[in-house]
Amino acid sequence: MSNELFELAAQSIIDGDEAKAVEIAKRALAEGLDPLEVIEKGFTVGINKVGDLFDRGKFFLPELMVSSDAMKNAVTILNDAIPPAEQTKSIKALIATVEGDIHDIGKGLVVSLFRVHGMDVYDIGNDIPVDEIIDKALEYEVDVIGTSALLNTTMKNMKKLEDALRERGVRDKFKTIIGGAPVTQRYADKIGADAYAENANDGVKKILEMVKA
Repeated sequence: MSNELFELAAQSIIDGDEAKAVEIAKRALAEGLDPLEVIEKGFTVGINKVGDLFDRGKFFLPELMVSSDAMKNAVTILNDAIPPAEQTKSIKALIATVEGDIHDIGKGLVVSLFRVHGMDVYDIGNDIPVDEIIDKALEYEVDVIGTSALLNTTMKNMKKLEDALRERGVRDKFKTIIGGAPVTQRYADKIGADAYAENANDGVKKILEMVKA
């Protein structure tokens, strides 16, 4: 019975059916299922599928936001039934385009997809100096710093960020992830970033892997 409920939970998110998602969350509690297990094996499976469909151009921003609302409301019900010590903690991510790069291509979609997955996202804008990125990351106490670059000439500021984090003695406080048209896994390895994201959905997966590890 629980596997059937997990499948229904996932499908309610894919369908963006908020009423159904809430109903399933309440039913799961009434049947005595573990709220964390319902989130992990049911609703999270659904939102991951939504992210995949979005990434492949099968879903668009309106579907993404409807599914996000359904997920948020269902998970809130389940989280409220979990003892405080066991409640899932939101991942905090700071997103910025590096100094010298004024583009905003794709960043809005990245932010939206991160929020769909329950992350608290701080988008501090474009053309942001390294020291400001670090200052804001410390101020917001984020788990992850994500930076993007569209130009080969501005990629160097990603390395500058890694160097500055080490110089200020705060590198271990954050996971770093980089992305953008000219950026590669090889470059991420070269500068010492924790991860490279090929696209928004890949970024979500990498962050979840890093923060949970």
